[in-house]
Amino acid sequence: MTYADYTGTGDPRRTIELLWGVRDKPRRGPKPKLTVEEIVTAAIELADSEGIAALSVRRGAERLGVSPMSLYTYIPSRAELLDLMMDRVHGELTDPPPSHDWRVTMTILAEDAWEMYHRHPWMLQLITSRLPLGPNTFAKHERELGAVDAIGLTDLEMDAVVAMVNGYVQGIARGSVESASLVRRSGMTDMEWWTASAPVLAEIPEADAGLFPLAARIGQAAGEAHGAASAPLYTFRFGLARILDGVEQLVNGAARGAERELPS
Repeated sequence: MTYADYTGTGDPRRTIELLWGVRDKPRRGPKPKLTVEEIVTAAIELADSEGIAALSVRRGAERLGVSPMSLYTYIPSRAELLDLMMDRVHGELTDPPPSHDWRVTMTILAEDAWEMYHRHPWMLQLITSRLPLGPNTFAKHERELGAVDAIGLTDLEMDAVVAMVNGYVQGIARGSVESASLVRRSGMTDMEWWTASAPVLAEIPEADAGLFPLAARIGQAAGEAHGAASAPLYTFRFGLARILDGVEQLVNGAARGAERELPS
C-alpha cells in the first residue's frame, strides 16, 4: 500500500466552509442538480470499491451522471474533496457507552477505528499531518481526549496518549489491510503460501529449522493457535492492551505522587 494524497492541501477557507456546511448566498437561476453531500457520498463509494487512486473528477462525474466541469461549481478541487471524505468517514465513529473505566473506553474507541479502516482502506493511504478541520474530526478527537480526561494525566500527556494510540491503530490496521489485499491478489491464503513454501525450504540445508529453533517453535505455535500464519486482530488487541498498561502505570505513578518528566 502506497500513500496516495495529502489532506490539508486545499484552500483553507473554502475547505472549512464546505466542512461546516457554510452556504454561499443564494443565487438566481435553476436549482442545483447536486449537493456536496451527494458528491462526497459518490466519491467514498468509488474509493471503497476501486481504491483512492481511481478517484478523479472525471470518474466522480461519470458516477453522478454530470459533466466533470460541473463538479467544480460545488467543490474546487480533489484536495478539498479528500478532506470532506475523511471527515465524513470520521462521522461513522460513535460515542462509546458510558463507563467509569478509561481503559474500556479507549479500547472501544480504538476497535471502532480499527473497523473503520477496514471498511475504508483508502483512509490509510492519506497523509494526514493536517487533519480536516471538520465537525466529525473534531468530535472524534474530543471523544478520545474525554476518555483520558481527569484520570491523572497532564494536558500534554493526554494529547500524547491519544496520538500514540491513533498511530498504533493506523499502523497495525495498515498491515492487516495489506495482508488481506495480498490474499485477494494472489488467490492464496498465508497458510496456503506457507504450506507450499515449506517443502521447498526443507530441501535447502541452509534453511534447516534446526538452525533457527526459536523461529520454528514460535511459528508453529502461532500457526496452531490462530489457524493461520498471522492473526492481525490478535496482534492489534495484544499490542493495544500493552500500550494501555503503560498508560495505566503512568497514571498510577501520578496518583502516588511520583515525579516524571516529559521528553524534551
